[in-house]
Amino acid sequence: MEKSSGNRANWMFWSIVSFLRRCLFLVISARPIPHHIAFIMDGNRRYAKKRKFMEGAGHRVGFVALLSMLKYCYELGVRYVTIYAFSIENFKRQPEEVQSLMDLMQEKIEGLIKEESIVNRYGVKVHFIGNLKLLSEPVRLAAERAMVATANNSRGVLSICLAYTSTDEIVHAVQESCEEKWDEISILNTSGAGYGLVNLEENEKYERETIVKLTDIEKHMYMAVAPDPDILIRTSGETRLSNFLLWQSAYCCLYSPSVLWPEIGFRHFVWAILNFQCNHFYLERKKKQS
Repeated sequence: MEKSSGNRANWMFWSIVSFLRRCLFLVISARPIPHHIAFIMDGNRRYAKKRKFMEGAGHRVGFVALLSMLKYCYELGVRYVTIYAFSIENFKRQPEEVQSLMDLMQEKIEGLIKEESIVNRYGVKVHFIGNLKLLSEPVRLAAERAMVATANNSRGVLSICLAYTSTDEIVHAVQESCEEKWDEISILNTSGAGYGLVNLEENEKYERETIVKLTDIEKHMYMAVAPDPDILIRTSGETRLSNFLLWQSAYCCLYSPSVLWPEIGFRHFVWAILNFQCNHFYLERKKKQS
């Protein structure tokens, strides 16, 4: 009986907390809401060391913090969320640590497919962003299954950056753009355009059309699935971007709370939103001037 009463009281408490959170979000929504929030989840290892946890435990606690951040984002109405889960640079860590992280990622990715998972609860489509060929086969296959399983979700988009760096993304986009233009040039040459068999005006048009443009590169970026981020949150008080979304973050708000990633909470999320709202019109003006 006491256990049942305790469970009922606990349920009532969290129901009230959820109600109050939604009321606060309703008030916050009176001002501009970000379309896209990106997270650099920094500090999992330091958290485990500080708490004297077993190696790898910090990342598991960090995953719980991630679920909370995703819930806040989708309750507020943020459509796009991007997380920096694993950098290409992380492959340089000890093999045992890399394997442990790969096992954890496979476990959590497979959890996304379950019907009761947060992405299905909120109707979120999942994209895995990065050089996925570098991942172990089990993780890559799990990622592909999760993308297929959530492909029909349409209320939000979660981009998970695995085996990702911004420089790799830019190089990939430039290579893809050059290859595409080369194919176009080959077709034009076959038709005679590349051998001077057309008039001068058409030659000038040909040259303009075969130049790689900014829009060509942007459409081949891994992150073409989402607009540029409005807010980029990095925990641990670090202000470095660490090769994450360098191309896309020119006009976003940077927020660096001093807490480690597993310690991030609701108050940090709200402060990031309020900071964005204070700077929103300034950043929009800068975008238009660029």
